Amino acid sequence: MAKFQIHQLEGMNYVEIHLNQEMVRCEAGSLNYMIGKIRIHSQLIPSVGSLLSSWMSGESVYRPTYTGSGVITLESSLGGFHVLELQGQSWILEKGAYWASEGSVDLKFFKEKLLTSLWAGEGFVYLQSQVTGQGKVVVTTKGPVEEIDLQEDQEVVVDGDCVIGRMASVRFSMRRPTENFLGRFTAGEPIVRVYRGPGKLLLNPTFYWRYYMSQRRGV
Repeated sequence: MAKFQIHQLEGMNYVEIHLNQEMVRCEAGSLNYMIGKIRIHSQLIPSVGSLLSSWMSGESVYRPTYTGSGVITLESSLGGFHVLELQGQSWILEKGAYWASEGSVDLKFFKEKLLTSLWAGEGFVYLQSQVTGQGKVVVTTKGPVEEIDLQEDQEVVVDGDCVIGRMASVRFSMRRPTENFLGRFTAGEPIVRVYRGPGKLLLNPTFYWRYYMSQRRGV
């Protein structure tokens, strides 16, 4: 199995991948440098539907593969990275959260329902990455990761986009924060995200301070 290691240097975080005649898949443009006999392959012509969905949602349609033996170092970030180990489950990762995965993990796009997409402010296409199978997946984070295990019909109500991933068994919807219609205008949150179990959630309850400051300054 490929080895994923998360390192920190000068306040930046980055992922190092060790391969021994193995294959991994990474987000397009994520490579920093690599050492060893490693071949890169990227699909030349994706489907028209994939290109259209990618253009409308902002998600990359290209996820090149790296095969061979050696070390791959990916781009660094003021944010962080979290290694998720799949054991047959399926996870849906928020836009921009996917970073890398083992070749044994199946990767495809997941599209939310049109009404949910519109309520979430994502336009007509709310495209996310879906990973399924056995193996490790690296996700990007804005802060420390907290894992919540939801029981049947248990809810988590979220204001904002702090959830970075959920098991496919977790149902996602949008709704008003209050039962009365006008209460949404005085509650401070006009609309909230609702996640209903069973299944697990990954979320960032707070930012890394360096990442937060960079976003405030528009870096």
